[in-house]
Amino acid sequence: MHTTLERARTTFPLSPARPAAEAVIPAGALLGRIGPLEVRLARNSSEIAAAQEVRFRVFYDELGAKRDYVHELEALDADRFDAICDHLVVFDTAINGPDHHQIVGTYRLLRQDVASATGGFYSSGEFELDVLVARHPGRRFLELGRSCVLPEYRTKRTVELLWQGVWAYARRHNVDVMTGCASFPGVIPAAHAEALSFLAHHCAADADWHTRAVPARFHTMDLMPVEAVNPKAALLAMPPLIKGYLRLGARFGEGCVVDRDFGTTDVFVILPVERISERYINYYGAEATRFAA
Repeated sequence: MHTTLERARTTFPLSPARPAAEAVIPAGALLGRIGPLEVRLARNSSEIAAAQEVRFRVFYDELGAKRDYVHELEALDADRFDAICDHLVVFDTAINGPDHHQIVGTYRLLRQDVASATGGFYSSGEFELDVLVARHPGRRFLELGRSCVLPEYRTKRTVELLWQGVWAYARRHNVDVMTGCASFPGVIPAAHAEALSFLAHHCAADADWHTRAVPARFHTMDLMPVEAVNPKAALLAMPPLIKGYLRLGARFGEGCVVDRDFGTTDVFVILPVERISERYINYYGAEATRFAA
């Protein structure tokens, strides 16, 4: 899910020069609503910092990412990509106080045109994403990353709202392919042998979409013979985010990567928009299309 951390005490500007792309989604435009929860793009540095704080609470305080390069007083998960990405954020409007205190979940979005102009994709440090992009020159890629939700908000409706926001964003930017890393907890792939083997045997991307972990970080996912894998048990053992990608119709790259800084085993997700299951397009599409209009 994450490459080596850069020092958090380094200043990461939040308004760098970006490619001359049109402002397709106005700042603050609402992309979805379920009850008191709303999803939209972060509008300013205060909201981005609040999203970074949510990430810190989940990745560091809860999941135990290493703090070697994190200043104790900052308590933010920050890297250079924050300045070039759009930040999808979920607000609980029932919380009293300024908007940035209402942020309870986030997703980081990096479009291909932005990545090409500012140093590449985040996932390229772990997987051969650049090779995949080069194979599809007519496609628009969107990288999804840094997904997290505070524990008390990890409900079906929060996940649905995030996906409603992602879908509205993807439609407004004419995205053809969604990609990104997703993580299993821990740094021992064999601890997830059945789940990883299920992905390798049954959910691998076909030749046109095939990509691999970079050679220096490659770990095999094919840890059990296909006949030994119990699909039901494998699915039960998967993190919710990975199961969610599977339901949408995603396929996975070859090999996994151990990220010792974040204490995870990462797999690569490939989701061409035309392969998203029709029932999910119908489910998310009506509301997302309304908010994207």
